[in-house]
Amino acid sequence: MMTGRRKSVANRTSNHEETQMIVSITGATGFVGRRLVQRLHQDKYCVRVLTRSKSKAQLVFPVREFPGIVIAEEPDWKNCIEGSNAVVNLAGLPISTRWSSEVKKEIMESRINTTSKVVALINASQDDLRPLVLVSATAVGYYGSSETEVFDERSSSGNDYLAKVCREWEGSALKVDKNVRLARIRIGVVLGKEGGALAKMIPLFMMFAGGPLGSGNQWFSWIHLDDIVNLICEALSNPSYKGVINGTAPNPVRLKEMCEQMGNIMGRPSWLPVPDFALKAVLGEGASIVLEGQKVLPARAKELGFSFKYSYVKDALKAILSGES
Repeated sequence: MMTGRRKSVANRTSNHEETQMIVSITGATGFVGRRLVQRLHQDKYCVRVLTRSKSKAQLVFPVREFPGIVIAEEPDWKNCIEGSNAVVNLAGLPISTRWSSEVKKEIMESRINTTSKVVALINASQDDLRPLVLVSATAVGYYGSSETEVFDERSSSGNDYLAKVCREWEGSALKVDKNVRLARIRIGVVLGKEGGALAKMIPLFMMFAGGPLGSGNQWFSWIHLDDIVNLICEALSNPSYKGVINGTAPNPVRLKEMCEQMGNIMGRPSWLPVPDFALKAVLGEGASIVLEGQKVLPARAKELGFSFKYSYVKDALKAILSGES
């Protein structure tokens, strides 16, 4: 049964849209965002893309393939958020890059400023037009790094730079109106062919240069792109999804195992390690993302009965590298 608030949204749309859920998304042109928009569009959601560059978003989501999608630059975010049923906040500068003091500042500010703006717009919405749900991304970097500890949603935060970023990022989301259901999804390393860490590793293996990064003993808490998108979709519609939820697969692996599996599937050697200094030469401080790691378990997702399509890294890599997903 449609609530009064939902009716008020539907009354402002066409008859065709009355049964559609309206979702506004930041970070829609990023690696996860692109797949999420594709999925929501396919499932007949009404999607509003909140972007800083309309021209870039129009290239990623051409109107012939995505009819009906609304693309809005910042001055129009308010109108998009008001009347949406839900908001997904994925915005943030990619962290797997060379860190300078300027880049570190932008990594922090790109997340906190966008989240704060989105939360302020939600809170300022009229009561009957305010979104009911905010799904806000954060990252497993929240926990800090360890080769021995096991982290779940009840674990405390670390004390390094990325942990600080995640704490402040989540702190911005927590300021949302108390009547809005908030799901904070701490995302691990997302595996897919079109972006993220795997896209950078595949060329190394193709050149017979793939291997463990650093010692290879560091934990790699991963999730397949399809599973993180499914988790976000579930959080949009399922009222049980609130609070912190780790967006990681149930079986994290040590990085050397991940590299062995890639080498086996691609028919390439994976025994030659990429030394720490070489990685630091390319990524600077950003190398800490792969040289340090953490073993993060999705305890909450399992409690909620979420069904992972890919629980084991071998199956995830096979599907990605064979072009099935």
